Parts: sequence; structure tokens; C-alpha cells
Amino acid sequence: NNPILPLRVLADRNRGGAFLVMFLAGIGMFAVFLFLTYYLQAILGYTAVKSGLAFLPMTGMIIVVASLGSAVLVLRVSSRIMIPAGMVISAFGLYLLTHISVTGNYASVVLPASLIMGAGLGLVFAPAFNLAVLGVDAHDAGVASAAVNVMQQVGGSVGTSLFNTIAGSVVASYLAAHLGNASPGSPQYQLAQAHAQLHSYTVAFWIAAAVFVAGAIISAAMLRS
Repeated sequence: NNPILPLRVLADRNRGGAFLVMFLAGIGMFAVFLFLTYYLQAILGYTAVKSGLAFLPMTGMIIVVASLGSAVLVLRVSSRIMIPAGMVISAFGLYLLTHISVTGNYASVVLPASLIMGAGLGLVFAPAFNLAVLGVDAHDAGVASAAVNVMQQVGGSVGTSLFNTIAGSVVASYLAAHLGNASPGSPQYQLAQAHAQLHSYTVAFWIAAAVFVAGAIISAAMLRS
């Protein structure tokens, strides 16, 4: 008689769309956090602290754009435009991350991609959180607010498991095709391992970009002005 998530909360088209958007954004966003961390530490040799600091520009951009979106853009631009636009921008940021290389550096690829990714996510989060609680009954406000956060976390869990599985398969396939007769510990073996890891990261970024493109299409079709 007292469900944790009443179906009436999901019945609204915009609210259901906001939940789905946050689920898809969670999948793509956590792919970035996971594999970009791998790249910074395993390929570029960053420490854990330096890797954390490297994410600050993206986090800051999310905060700035989301705050601007909540205070200004939401009053002037339809969420049906903002959310798909944010999804497409995020997908473009992920596309830029596919250009990482073994000899790459943070400033030339990772930083611009991170800032673009942060701007896109900020445009998604602001209207999605607003839509999740817009028009809901007072006694359901807490449920709706919690549900949108849960959807993001579930998306992150799904994304982490999915992309790790895919990356593992990609590494195994790459090594089988390129390792040849190189002995473990040899420079050729180490180079092949580095390129295999890098290839798995770029494949994950491509798939995450596709998730954001799919999110843009779904949100544009599902959300109402």
C-alpha cells in the first residue's frame, strides 16, 4: 500500500524522461571518470592526487554551467532543447577524448575535452533535476528527488560494469592480434600492452559518446516543451 516509488511519480512524461536522461548520463559520465583515470595514471604516469586535480576543471565547469542553467537558461530555453544540446556537447567531448595517445599530454587533449564534457553535463543536469520534481505533489517531492539521484547512480554502476567488461575484451583481442612472439617484460611486450590499454579506453569513449547521442535523440523525442 505504500510503495517506495509510486507509479504516479513516473507517470508524468517529462519526469520519466528526466529519470531516463539521468540514467544515460550516469552511464556516460562514469565511463569518463573511470577510463580517464586509467589513462592519466597508467599511460601518463600521474599520481592519484594529480589525477584527482586533473578532474577539477571538468567538475568546475559542471558547477558553473549547471548553476547558470538553473538560474538563467531554464527560464529562457526549453528543457527539450537544453537536454539534447547538453547530450550532444558531451558526446563531442568524448569524441575528443578518443584522440588520446601514448605520447599525449593533458593540456592538448584531455583539458579541452574535459571542459566541453563539463559544459554538456551541466546543461543536462540543471533541467533534468528541475523536471524530476516539477509539478510533483508535496508528499512525493522527496521520492522524486531521491529517484533522480538513484537513476544517476544506477547508470554509473551499469556503465562501470559494462565498460570494464568491454575494455577487458578489447585488450585481450588487441594483444592476441599484435603481441606476436614478444616475450613478457620485453620492450615490445610493454609497448603492445600500453597500446592495448589505450585502444580499450578509446573504444569505451566511443561507446559512451554513442550513449550520449542516443540520449539526445530519446530526450528530444520524449520531453515536451
